[in-house]
Amino acid sequence: MAVLALAQSTDISGERIRAHVKFLASDLLEGRGVGARGGDLATEYIAAQFALVGAKPAGDAGTFFQNLTLVGVNPQATSTLKAGSTSFRWLDDFVGVTYQQKTDAAFDGDAVFVGHGIVAPEYQWDDYAGVDVKGKVVVLFTNEPPSNDPKFFTGRALTYYGRWTYKYEEAARHGAVAAIIIHTTPTASYGWEVVRSSWGREDQQVKLAPGAQQLALAAWVTKDAGEKLAASLGHSVDELLKMADTRGFRAMPMPMRIAGQAPAKVREIRTRNVVAKIEGSDSHLREEAVIFSAHWDHLGIGDPVKGDAIYNGAADNATGCAMIMEIARAWAGLPEKPRRSAIFLAVTAEEAGLRGSEYYGQHPVVAAGKTAAAINLDMFMPFGRARDVNVTGAERTTLYPVVEEAARRFGLTITPDPRPEAGVYYRSDHFSFARVGIPSFSIDQGIDLLGKPPGTGMKLFTEFQEQHYHQPSDEYHEDWDFTGMEHYARFAMLIGVNTANLTKMPTWRAGDEFLPARQASGVK
Repeated sequence: MAVLALAQSTDISGERIRAHVKFLASDLLEGRGVGARGGDLATEYIAAQFALVGAKPAGDAGTFFQNLTLVGVNPQATSTLKAGSTSFRWLDDFVGVTYQQKTDAAFDGDAVFVGHGIVAPEYQWDDYAGVDVKGKVVVLFTNEPPSNDPKFFTGRALTYYGRWTYKYEEAARHGAVAAIIIHTTPTASYGWEVVRSSWGREDQQVKLAPGAQQLALAAWVTKDAGEKLAASLGHSVDELLKMADTRGFRAMPMPMRIAGQAPAKVREIRTRNVVAKIEGSDSHLREEAVIFSAHWDHLGIGDPVKGDAIYNGAADNATGCAMIMEIARAWAGLPEKPRRSAIFLAVTAEEAGLRGSEYYGQHPVVAAGKTAAAINLDMFMPFGRARDVNVTGAERTTLYPVVEEAARRFGLTITPDPRPEAGVYYRSDHFSFARVGIPSFSIDQGIDLLGKPPGTGMKLFTEFQEQHYHQPSDEYHEDWDFTGMEHYARFAMLIGVNTANLTKMPTWRAGDEFLPARQASGVK
């Protein structure tokens, strides 16, 4: 079957991937905003493509759509933030959103610097030790204490403790009324423009349970604005970060109150995942499945940059959607289907914090315990073929030998995450599936480009990150090279087929890398 699948996967076409990307990233779709016309057009298109290849609808009431409702909270330009006598400017100095899902959230509280805001008993680390922050404003850094020791915050690789999502969750658990992250490019792994474009717009949130306590403001401030906060403690931002990185750090009350207003437009958002299924050939194992996932959403229409207000999201993530549509077409064409079924899942609201994949994890078409793997495809660059591949998270599962075999067949060298400190494992949809126990990973393209001088791939990737990521300039161009995406789609399909034919269900090799996320989500 693997040989058959390898032959069939050669039918995967980069030019068909190109056609899908060109449409999904067109201005007609207006940046594929969640709860917007462009997002609805995108999901209709993806569902139609699944139907055309013969995949069956696996959503609600016999449709291709799994419907969910989010709360849209759109921060307003009249938002204010004041520390002592210093006022900060919206977008230029700070951005943020209320998590209270109110139109008129406000706060005024004593400030406390809590380092990285981490409580990690397994590493004997507690930034909240000895301090009561209930009703107060916490100031902190994203990321975590640096380490080369795999037994201490897993060394260079970022754990969930370093993610901004965790910072706000932990602050709320401790009763803070607001949490302010001081941005630096090294600790965030991206520049202020990414923060500004992502946080200066509507945030899609899961509806709060009655009586739930949440932050009046989850905010970021620039490093320059952070210097004014740090000065109240007689230090610079760099000095505070060094202190936060040091074992034995203790939270420091700041001699100031921080107050703010977080007005917002609040609306109910009806959105949807697109779910298709191709049944397996085994009468028993067809009740189990392999998932191929990609997120269809991007940032919609936002603040103009150089006169362009449409955030097309061509690389991020029209590419992944195009690849799973092409894999579905090839899978449907297999003369003998793999033993397990295949689920093709295009999820919503990834940019808002993996909301669509989180919803699927809690409302799966095939139970988590019967899902052999979730293979995620997110953001591929049009740089052509490469000699290497990164499989973020596969090494944590018993699927790794299957991945290694597929890599050998396709002449790909599996390389470690080139930026483990960026925490990519926690930033894409496979993490939502991991949280409910599904062996999950993302396939990420390599940077050792065929026919190009050494270092070219990293240079091009860095240029994209700095100039185009989450910007209107992430647009489709006719000169894009899709041969690399074609190759990786074939690679992904072979992994999926071989996994679908395994006799034994895959499992996790390690047990607690994402335990904080499980605790935060209530998953045991």
